[in-house]
Amino acid sequence: MMHGKIASGNNLKTMAITSPKIARTIVKTEGPVGLYAGLSAAAARQLSYGNLRLGIYSTLREKMFHGNDPSGAAKLGMGCAAGGAAAFMSNPIEVTLVRMQADGRLPPAQRRNYSNIFNGLYRIGAEDGVKAYMAGVGPTMVRAMVVNMLQVGGYDVAKTQIKKATGIDGVGLHVSSALSAGFVYSAATLPIDMAKTRMQNQMPLADGTLLYKTLPQTIGKVAAAEGFPSLFNGFGPYFARSGGHTVFMFLFMEQYKKIADAYYPP
Repeated sequence: MMHGKIASGNNLKTMAITSPKIARTIVKTEGPVGLYAGLSAAAARQLSYGNLRLGIYSTLREKMFHGNDPSGAAKLGMGCAAGGAAAFMSNPIEVTLVRMQADGRLPPAQRRNYSNIFNGLYRIGAEDGVKAYMAGVGPTMVRAMVVNMLQVGGYDVAKTQIKKATGIDGVGLHVSSALSAGFVYSAATLPIDMAKTRMQNQMPLADGTLLYKTLPQTIGKVAAAEGFPSLFNGFGPYFARSGGHTVFMFLFMEQYKKIADAYYPP
């Protein structure tokens, strides 16, 4: 019984491990290439979910407000809706990404060994059934709605407020707004991301049941067994990744809009 729990990653009494230790372990056991596990799935996720949420948000903003500046609440609401819709449509890729990245932590006999995103998508449907594509879709959508509300909608709100308070514009405004949105959404979504990952990557216990069933139940079970601070383990690297991604994403988007507006005036 205990072996089943450990093998499935469901043992709650885990030790806190820092990112450098994890990186060293991965390099030692899998080589440097192990650090890039799931790269094709991660790229596919960004191309699907990343573009969908920005596109849906921009479309909602244009269709609903026709170029006028929405209220802060409207920006957050549109971000929430765009994130949920994009997450639902791209969940099969999300499941494949989580499984590919977790493979190296499983015993060799239990590894799925997907060779790339296309192989993973095909095998999930063939081996686990179409239903498996929607594994963890609930928490994935909740996380995406919170992320997009606080990242995309939050960036829009922060840009308006920071410009009004400081008068800065251009790259300085974009970076400060992106960092503000990135910090808030990182703090709000790390526990959700942890729960989503555990739900998507778990395997059945010896009696066939699942340890993690719903988002609130998973967060509560982890907090009870490992302590409330464990919900925020790895916040530093999480914010470094999320905050950095937020800054570069919006810098690129602002420059793209600037070029597009120059050639195709609104």
